[in-house]
Amino acid sequence: MDTKIKTSNNVRNLSIAALFIALSYAGSYLKVFGTIAFDSLPGFLAALLIGPVYGAAIGALGHLFTAITSGFPLSVPMHLVISLTMALTMFGFGRVYRALGGKASEIVRLAAAGITGLILNAPVSLAASMAALALIAGSEAALGLLVMLPALLAASAANIVLSLILFKRLEKFWNRT
Repeated sequence: MDTKIKTSNNVRNLSIAALFIALSYAGSYLKVFGTIAFDSLPGFLAALLIGPVYGAAIGALGHLFTAITSGFPLSVPMHLVISLTMALTMFGFGRVYRALGGKASEIVRLAAAGITGLILNAPVSLAASMAALALIAGSEAALGLLVMLPALLAASAANIVLSLILFKRLEKFWNRT
């Protein structure tokens, strides 16, 4: 790939990432439960459209935006852990989708990415948060986070499904640009 084209794609991807970061900030105000919000939808969408690394950065920032607008209810260290798990979630989601390219049908790729995202964003993220909280405040406090699992699963599913719908709607336009 020639340098001019590569630079053009980098500028394009950074510009699109900036747009998704702004959308993630807006989504941080659409809270479902405490610090569970629609901040991750742009991260999931970016992971599909511009890549897992961009999605990871946007997902991490999205959670930090929600934590900031909520007043860090679980403490700054806890929200940094959650932000890291959000980055891993977006990366895994986008990576699974890309890894299956050419090996599986589009519906299988999207379903596999969606299931991966849901598993990483709800039980795995919650387990990491519980481990961190156990270190900070003890195992009893960590067990209290389990009450968040139903809301986390529902919000994760909503963010993922909406990102997949938007991805399919944007795909034809995206491929033309």
